[in-house]
Amino acid sequence: MAYYRQVGEVPPKRHTQFRDGEGRLFREELMGEEGFSSDSSLLYHRGVPSAIVGAEVWELPDQTRTPNHPLKPRHLRLHSLFPSGAADPVTDRRLVLGNNDVRISYVVTGDASSEPSPYYRNAIGDECVYVEAGSGTVETVFGALRYRAGDYVVIPRATTHRWVPAPETAGPSRLYFIEASSHIAPPKRYLSRYGQLLEHAPYCERDLHGPGEPLLREGEDVEVLVKHRTSAGVVGTRMTYATHPFDVVGWDGCLYPYTFNIEDYMPITGKIHQPPPVHQVFEGHNFVICNFLPRKVDYHPLAIPVPYYHSNVDSDEVMFYVGGDYEARKGSGIGLGSISLHPGGYAHGPQPSAIEASLGAESFDESAVMVDTFAPLDLGEGGLACEDPAYAWTWASDRG
Repeated sequence: MAYYRQVGEVPPKRHTQFRDGEGRLFREELMGEEGFSSDSSLLYHRGVPSAIVGAEVWELPDQTRTPNHPLKPRHLRLHSLFPSGAADPVTDRRLVLGNNDVRISYVVTGDASSEPSPYYRNAIGDECVYVEAGSGTVETVFGALRYRAGDYVVIPRATTHRWVPAPETAGPSRLYFIEASSHIAPPKRYLSRYGQLLEHAPYCERDLHGPGEPLLREGEDVEVLVKHRTSAGVVGTRMTYATHPFDVVGWDGCLYPYTFNIEDYMPITGKIHQPPPVHQVFEGHNFVICNFLPRKVDYHPLAIPVPYYHSNVDSDEVMFYVGGDYEARKGSGIGLGSISLHPGGYAHGPQPSAIEASLGAESFDESAVMVDTFAPLDLGEGGLACEDPAYAWTWASDRG
């Protein structure tokens, strides 16, 4: 995220000596994207950030992918995946959909009595986590982020962090993980050439909340689970660090984790139905993230407020229904906690009965998170486990 922040203590000049009150040198770490050619931050550690004392294989959760063949639309009921809750947000994620560019997983955590997750680092790409329900804290090497329902939690690649339930939370957190093989950022059309969010953007820097102070922890032989790449694909390693990775006394730069709540997104509306790109919130390599929120709808006297039928010629469309009553899907079995997958090569749109029912509507009370990918999505084991097999035929159910 290309706007500058400073948290904690940093020296007046980068790459110069910086010592504590007893004369001990802090270790400077540059964390940067695209080599030395994009956003970065400088972190100042008490210990040595490279000092590991152990490395062992970590067996990842099931990453098996099954092609969507024969081709058909899918309905996945995520709320059926964790009937008892109390899963770990790192080690118990269930893969729902994925390709080589992006993977979508889901987990329902324990309540306030649960233990924090293991320390974790995703070295494959950025993670954008939508908080469907619940609250808590993400502790990171940059500091702590409080999260709540409706937040996107954006965690840059290789950021060491862990998930901690909120002490006051009575129920679990429902977390929807969008894991990229790239970086995730605001759409380029929202940004000036220097990286500022422009006036036509549906949100601005005031809506992005990064860590406010360092999060200092002491400890030795601290284990961090690392997801990373090899020539054989995505794998995991358990790294043991000589000192605690959360030993940063200060940092500054333009790369850091942050939260953004969908309540702070200002929907763009029009006289006739607006296409999905007006709802875009983030983008990664070969995919985009949009959110559809409560809003005034089309005001042309002959407008049809629900979407027109459309062919995803170049993309697969994934909608996660998180609030309200989604007008275009009435009669399909879709409800809160549902995912619809409408793949490329298939024309899709509203249920036939929803079109007439929407005429004259002035507003929609609905919330959904959409991921559009430009490579086909496979089904993960979690997706296969919660599929509604009747969904593909629902457009034909009221023919005649």
